[in-house]
Amino acid sequence: MDTTDLLKKVRKIEIKARGLTRQVFAGEYHSAFKGRGISFSEVREYQYGDDIGSIDWNVTARFNHPYVKVFEEERELTVMLLIDVSGSGEFGTRVEYKRERITELAALLAFSAIQNNDKIGVIFFSDRVEKFISPQKGRKHILRIIRELLYFKPESRATSLNDPLRYLTNAIKKRCTAFIISDFIAPDFERSLQIASNKHDVAGLIIYDESDKVLPDLGFIKVQDPESGDEVWIDSSSRKIRDTYSKWYNSNKRITDEVLKRCGVDSVEISTGEDYVRPLLKLFKRR
Repeated sequence: MDTTDLLKKVRKIEIKARGLTRQVFAGEYHSAFKGRGISFSEVREYQYGDDIGSIDWNVTARFNHPYVKVFEEERELTVMLLIDVSGSGEFGTRVEYKRERITELAALLAFSAIQNNDKIGVIFFSDRVEKFISPQKGRKHILRIIRELLYFKPESRATSLNDPLRYLTNAIKKRCTAFIISDFIAPDFERSLQIASNKHDVAGLIIYDESDKVLPDLGFIKVQDPESGDEVWIDSSSRKIRDTYSKWYNSNKRITDEVLKRCGVDSVEISTGEDYVRPLLKLFKRR
C-alpha cells in the first residue's frame, strides 16, 4: 500500500468513525465508561473532622501519628485498546477480514474516547507485545493509531493474551478502561485476565467469522492455519469433519465465555459479516 492509498484509507475510516461517534455512540460511551470518579492523590496528617475510614494505617503505624488518604476527582479517563494483530486477523469470508473489522472498531472507540476528552493508548499484540503507543489525546494521535492499524506488520503470527494483559497491568498505573479486540482463540489466559480486571475496567470485543463456526461444504479443499502456516487437504463434504470443526469452535467459545464471566469482564460478539453498531450499543447499555 503506497502513501496515497494509505492516506485515502485512513481518511475513509476517519469519516465513518467520526460520523458514528457523533450520531450514535457519544452519549452511550460517556454513560457506560465514566471511570471511578476519584483517584488517590496523597497522604496528610489527620485533622479534626476527617473521616476515620480514610486513615492510612500503614503510614500511621510508621510515624506513630494518624495520617489520612486524600483523593481527588478524576477529570478524564484513560482508554487502552489491546489489539490482536496475529495471523488469524487475515481470515474472513463475509464482508471484511477480521483485521479490517478490528481496525474500524478500534477507530470508533478511539474517536469516542477523544470526543469524551479521554486519553487513548494501544497495545498491539500477537503472542507477545508487538508495539505500545502511550495514552494521549487529540486527532493527530488517533490518526497515528489508525495508520499503525493499517500498516503494522507483527513479528509473530501466533496469539497469546497473557503477555499483553501482563503488560497492561504493569505499564498503566492508574485504573483505566481497556478493550480487548480479538477472536480470543488463544491458550489459557484466565490468571492474567483476572489480575488485569482487578486493577482495570476490562471489556472484550470477540471478533468472529461465520466460517469459524461452520465449515462450508466445498468438497476437497486445501486449508492453511494463518498463524502456523501449516497446510492440509480436507474433505469438507464429510459431515464428521464438519461436526468436529464446529464442536471445537463451540468448545473454545464456551471456555472463553466462562473465563470472561469468572473474571467479571463484559463482552460482546461481533461478526465480520454484520453491522457492528447494534452489538456495541448492546455492550454499552449493559454496563
